[in-house]
Amino acid sequence: MELVIALAIGVLTASGVWLILRPRTYQLVIGLALLSYAVNLFIFSMGRLRVNAPPILADGKHVDLSAYVDPVPQALVLTAIVISFATTALFLVILIVSRGLTGTDHVDGREPDR
Repeated sequence: MELVIALAIGVLTASGVWLILRPRTYQLVIGLALLSYAVNLFIFSMGRLRVNAPPILADGKHVDLSAYVDPVPQALVLTAIVISFATTALFLVILIVSRGLTGTDHVDGREPDR
């Protein structure tokens, strides 16, 4: 399971960086979204990947904390998802306005000379 998560994080990070380096603004927005997904997956995996782990501690019993999942990374990822959604929406609005003002969707605002 850890290998699959590590490969997914690596592929998302590499794809995100590659798209960020592209000259068009839409590719930049998609690259930033992929990079944020990679970071969210990384933070989520830091809370230990457990299958069939109980979510609630029982009162009055001795508890082995290695059998439970850390809830803090899960809360951080939920917050990051909301923030990245709002940031992506803002980037798309800026992309549309920039395209309307300059007539191109290149990052620097002009078409390359050919």
